[in-house]
Amino acid sequence: MLCYVYLAKEKKEKQVETQKKLAKLGDELPILPIRDLVLFPQAVSPLTVGRAGSLRLVKSLGEGENLIGLVTQRDARVDKPEPADLHQVGTVAVVHKVVTMPNQTLFVLVEGLQRMRLQEVVQHEPFLRARIEPLPDVFPSEQGAEFQALVRNVRELFQEIVAAVPQLSEELQNVALDFGDAAQLADFVAASLPVFSTRIRQELLETLDVSARLRRLSEELLKEREIIRLRSKIQSDVQEQFSQTQREYLLREQMKAIQKELGEADDSEREIEELQKKIDDAGLPEEAKKEAERELKRLRHIPVAAAEHTVARTYLEWLAALPWAKSSAQEVDVKRAEQILNEDHYDLEKVKQRMLEYLAVFQLKRDLKGPILCFVGPPGVGKTSLGKSIARALGRKFVRISLGGMHDEAEIRGHRRTYIGALPGQIIQGIRRAETNDPVFMLDEVDKLGRDFRGDPAAALLEVLDPEQNHSFRDHYLDVPFDLSKVLFITTANILDPIPPALHDRMEVLELPGYTEEEKVHIARQYLVPKQVREHGLELGKDLSFTDEALHEIVRSYTHEAGVRNLERESAAVCRKRARQIAEKSGGLLNVTPEVVREFLGAPRYRVETELEERTKRPGVAVAVAWTPAGGDILFVEAARMPGISGSRGEFTITGQVGQVMQESMKAALTWVRGSAERYGIDPTSFQKHDVHLHVPSGGIPKDGPSAGVVMATALLSLFADRAVKPYVALSGEITLSGQVLPVGGIKEKVLAAKRSGVRIMVMPKDNEANVQEDIPAHLREGMTFHFVKTIDEALGYAFEPSLLAPVHTTPARGGRRGTAPEQPPALGALPH
Repeated sequence: MLCYVYLAKEKKEKQVETQKKLAKLGDELPILPIRDLVLFPQAVSPLTVGRAGSLRLVKSLGEGENLIGLVTQRDARVDKPEPADLHQVGTVAVVHKVVTMPNQTLFVLVEGLQRMRLQEVVQHEPFLRARIEPLPDVFPSEQGAEFQALVRNVRELFQEIVAAVPQLSEELQNVALDFGDAAQLADFVAASLPVFSTRIRQELLETLDVSARLRRLSEELLKEREIIRLRSKIQSDVQEQFSQTQREYLLREQMKAIQKELGEADDSEREIEELQKKIDDAGLPEEAKKEAERELKRLRHIPVAAAEHTVARTYLEWLAALPWAKSSAQEVDVKRAEQILNEDHYDLEKVKQRMLEYLAVFQLKRDLKGPILCFVGPPGVGKTSLGKSIARALGRKFVRISLGGMHDEAEIRGHRRTYIGALPGQIIQGIRRAETNDPVFMLDEVDKLGRDFRGDPAAALLEVLDPEQNHSFRDHYLDVPFDLSKVLFITTANILDPIPPALHDRMEVLELPGYTEEEKVHIARQYLVPKQVREHGLELGKDLSFTDEALHEIVRSYTHEAGVRNLERESAAVCRKRARQIAEKSGGLLNVTPEVVREFLGAPRYRVETELEERTKRPGVAVAVAWTPAGGDILFVEAARMPGISGSRGEFTITGQVGQVMQESMKAALTWVRGSAERYGIDPTSFQKHDVHLHVPSGGIPKDGPSAGVVMATALLSLFADRAVKPYVALSGEITLSGQVLPVGGIKEKVLAAKRSGVRIMVMPKDNEANVQEDIPAHLREGMTFHFVKTIDEALGYAFEPSLLAPVHTTPARGGRRGTAPEQPPALGALPH
């Protein structure tokens, strides 16, 4: 490190000697480039010379030739500087001493004499030599009060800085007081403070005007004084805080020692010991154990009052509370499980068989991974309650979370601990509530997941619901893997369409269809009515009883659904009415009959069989069956015609909030009817004379799909033939322009909806016959007749009287002559009903 030693006060003899040296100064001098150093006049500095050219220069100096020019490089990284790489202003210096070092470098002690400017380089090798111009200091003509103020300001600022910086010698203050020459004072201050950069020192060296030099120096000194003050304040604040922390630590240690002597344990230490015991007993896997030990070690060194202490303690409590190695200890009993499932739910044989199969395999292979099931069905069919029943049958805890409306991925995976108030996701929270690592975990309403800028929860579920991945599920909060492979995940949904394909692929879908009227009555008799009677403080058989006719009346006239939620509500309403009667001193047994039902619940809300018969009396009306998320329903398709307005050519109007696909089916049906008009005795010109209006009631409900094509054609043919469709007949099927009937979907829901609505005859595509035989049990098909057709002609044969709508074929003419004209049947409208 370079050290500047300034001449304190030149004695008279020294001044004379310096002037003699300057008098010997010629026009040319050898130039020694220096790096990261600026030598001021009257300053003594050691130099380490090691570059080849610089070594040659120093060794070339003779006995009386010890004057050189020192010039600072513009870029210290240049090893062989050219004249362009040097500043123009440097310092004439005298070499006092040269010492050869062990590494062959030279230690040179030089003293600055006067500023100089390079005029012209006259030699490049073996070292630089240049013609120079001495630069004397420029003083103001009058050294008035302003000049004196500058001198005093520089001296006082320098003394303040020296006093505030312990690394600077206090002797520098005394040396600064001894200077009477303002130029020497400025050079001394600039050389003595190590905080000044080479750039600032070079600027001060090049400033010949002493007033400007003092003013520039004052600016830099003011900046440095402010920096020192701020640094001192920061150090003082830190020291004060450190002292307070150290004091608290010492007091805390003393308190621990006193409590130990008194036999009282420290609360924080006791908490840490309790956490340690919980972690040891939790059975954590190796990675989680390692993370817990690391966090516990860190917790011991965090002050209780610090916010980080609470964060670390909460994290450790979550780790210790999770059931890492705790499973359900109940023995597997397949027969008992079957009994429980039958007690809790009626029918649902597919689901029950699937669970019993899983239980049987689990009895043989205890490390079996839990299946991922998805119950799909309309509202109210028992999806959620079935999950509870499965948990009871398996002897496991039941956990349920609702995914409806969930938008944030962190609800599944948790928040990272860097966030304030962070917690694990709903999966880990549910596992903690279950207190075992193999509960029945129900994810309700998986089809109603949302997504926004916070992420996609459905994507986060991909890992949770994948048996090949969920053995190492990593929650963002815990940040250690947790094994979910033993969990039996059950998701529920009303429809499958909104579920992403990747998530759908990971689940085994089990469909839960809606219930028929008989099934609803059985469920009400066995489950719903006893439950509601108990919940209303009544006693079945003592306060009231329900007849089967009353339950049929509630199902038929007061509910219209695939499930049984409304049935339970209406049963509860009857119980409330009876409870009020008892409260008003009207005791005894009340036998609930259809008349009592109508008295308690009011006028019937739905007309099923009567509605079917009444609305299909007039021509132009046909009954369709439709699939809905609520389990299916029937639709009435109505067609009407009116004389066309003058100039129009048979306009076709479609209403009922029907979608694009359904509109195309209506147009295809009209095209087929017009093309087949003659075969059914319809005047083809009537389509041009009349405007046609096709309407699907319940206009507030959107409708779409191609499966009502057969119904559209039937309604249009009924309109133009002026013949009503047979009552209690429902049709379903997509049509083509050539008259073919194509298969459709949602057969189970459509058949159940038709049965609930009183339909007796179902006309369906031939290709759907296998669906009916497989998906619809025999007891559900009782009371209904199914006709499977390939063409529209066949379908119309079942919708109308076959003899009336038989197509016309060519026959030989009377008298043995062959004729080509077909035998025309009378128009349908002219035939007797």
